[in-house]
Amino acid sequence: MVKLRLKRCGRRQRATYRIIAIDVRSRREGRDLQKVGFYDPIKNQTYLNVPAILDLLEKGAQPTETVHDISKKADVFRELRVIQTK
Repeated sequence: MVKLRLKRCGRRQRATYRIIAIDVRSRREGRDLQKVGFYDPIKNQTYLNVPAILDLLEKGAQPTETVHDISKKADVFRELRVIQTK
């Protein structure tokens, strides 16, 4: 099973995160299948590759709670609903 989760980057006390698609059995810093976004909680910046995220969600990937909240703020799920109703 594939999950969309955060991968920690940056230095000590200055964490940034990549949003990645990764196998559930892999550890947090393990090899990712695909990089689909970036999140900086200190500057409150987010970059999401929305088409890639939508493609993974349609294939059955499950976002973690934090990634779900980040995606919700960016209206990714609204776009997913629009695609599913077509």
